[in-house]
Amino acid sequence: MLTPQPMKHVRLLVLQEDLPQASLVLAETERFHPDPRQPEEQRLTPLADSRYQREYQQGRSRFEKIGQVVPLPEPDLSEIRAVGLDELTETNTWLGQAWSFCLEHQEGFRELDEAERLLDEQEAALANFAELNVDLSALRAEKRFLDLRVGVVPRENVARLEGALRLAGYMLLKYREQDENAHVVILGPAGLNPSELTSLLASAGFTAVPLPHGLDESPGAIQAEQRAERQRIARERAELAEEVDECATLMHDKLAHAATVLALAEPFVTMDPAIRSAGHLACIAGWVPSRDLPRVEHRLQAEMSHPFSLESRRPREDERPLVPTVPVKSRLLEPFAMLVKQYGIPRYGEIDPTLLFTITFLLMFGTMFGDVGHGGVLALLAWIFRRKLGRFYVFGLLAGVSSIFFGFVFGSVFGYKDLLPALWMSPLYNPILMLQLALGWGVLFLTLACVLTIYNRFAIRAPMAAVFGPHGVVNLIFYLGLIWGGVSLALTGQFGLVQAILVIGALAALAGYNWLHMQAPIAEKVLVVLIETLETVIGYLSNTLSFLRVAAFSINHVALMIAVLTLAGMMGTVGHVLMVIFGNIFVIVLEGVIVTIQVMRLQYFEGFSRYFSADGREFAPVRLRRGARAA
Repeated sequence: MLTPQPMKHVRLLVLQEDLPQASLVLAETERFHPDPRQPEEQRLTPLADSRYQREYQQGRSRFEKIGQVVPLPEPDLSEIRAVGLDELTETNTWLGQAWSFCLEHQEGFRELDEAERLLDEQEAALANFAELNVDLSALRAEKRFLDLRVGVVPRENVARLEGALRLAGYMLLKYREQDENAHVVILGPAGLNPSELTSLLASAGFTAVPLPHGLDESPGAIQAEQRAERQRIARERAELAEEVDECATLMHDKLAHAATVLALAEPFVTMDPAIRSAGHLACIAGWVPSRDLPRVEHRLQAEMSHPFSLESRRPREDERPLVPTVPVKSRLLEPFAMLVKQYGIPRYGEIDPTLLFTITFLLMFGTMFGDVGHGGVLALLAWIFRRKLGRFYVFGLLAGVSSIFFGFVFGSVFGYKDLLPALWMSPLYNPILMLQLALGWGVLFLTLACVLTIYNRFAIRAPMAAVFGPHGVVNLIFYLGLIWGGVSLALTGQFGLVQAILVIGALAALAGYNWLHMQAPIAEKVLVVLIETLETVIGYLSNTLSFLRVAAFSINHVALMIAVLTLAGMMGTVGHVLMVIFGNIFVIVLEGVIVTIQVMRLQYFEGFSRYFSADGREFAPVRLRRGARAA
């Protein structure tokens, strides 16, 4: 579970005519990860004939475009067979004809959508003039003796603007009010003093409303025309949809056949970067888990019609960064593996942190969010919404179970301490002990992280980094010596000679290693070594103290519930019940989110950043496309 699955590099030699069948068999096993590197043998070259790939890519593109108009059927993979170039070409040709039909109807839908969009824009523009029952074309027409303006003014400025306009010889007509604005029409003789009028309108916050083109009648008449136009669009859309449904029914069988042909042809196209040829022979290179290699070879022997050669070897040291890592396959661990993947993929040879992440995450979450009632609510919600949450519902379920367990440990049910006896005690009863335990947990966590770092570096053949690198052997000796000395100082008042020797010796070893491997002037070397040594000391101290948040949030969770219950006790019967209900909801939502963030922060920054390189390659085997739209 912790160590990655051993991988083998394989080379499959087949006749070129057997490439589609070989690709199909490898995809069916779902255990072959293609290797697109150039082969060592110079006589092997990429496939010269790319007609198969072109036909597939064009057919797949047409098939997916057809899916934008008609529903696509699922491929029938009950019979796995190789698809030849002739069959693929024939399918692509038919898909081209089907796409021509769909394109015509798609264009029809697009034109109807555009007409409906224009209607929406006209309606939005007409809303400004809906209550002005005049011919809108008369407002737009050029006027020789009349200055006419339509616009919006803040309601509080209407009276002041109306008085000022009256003094200037203008009239103001308010025809609509909406929100904080008034829609007005301003009339007056043309040519009096346009610049003075413009300044007056600007000071009152007047904003002109342009008269839209295409609206040359009264608003009532235009609205009647728009209703008729919408009815026409709806009628034509229904007729077009009915025609598409009829044609989709007629094309269903051929579309199903096309889906099957494309699904069976896809593995060969996917394999193309890993395929090289020489004459009539072709070579497919890739990675296969060692334990699955016999099954892959057995399937090839059962399905291939001509002889083939399957060679395998262990990865070379220089290939380690290229070897894919097989992810954890466990229903319980899958949601946690998704969170690990958000940080990165472990390199081949490194320990997969998923199991450790799951255990430590649940322990810290339960400690900080320990309450039988709150955990039960989380678990129940995860179960109720399991279909919407998908595979991630297990995460909520396990987090709830962890909270329930620590709720029994702390004796807390929705914040009440007298409903069940605590298996241990409430965190608030002895906060100093909780802080000490949190520090102990931090020391254990960081020590384990350093041990994993050392193991991973030895696993990827980096011994010097494992000993002298960050969080390596020397760092671990320094950290354990520092913790040992700190405990001794707290208990006896003395740091201890052995502890001091371990700390000083480890720091000196780190400083000496950095000094020898640094190319810089002496003054710069001294400065950098001092800074890095100081950073090592401060880093481990701050990282350890960071785990105090585990105790702090467990105490905070109890304190919040005490506050809720205290407020509830100050209210009447109804208020008491409402306060308890909504107070618990508030704590569940707020604390649940914050605690999750804090645990993730500790995992990512105090754990993964130490022992997890996160730059590996995920195992992505070639697979048959099981659904019409599956990736």
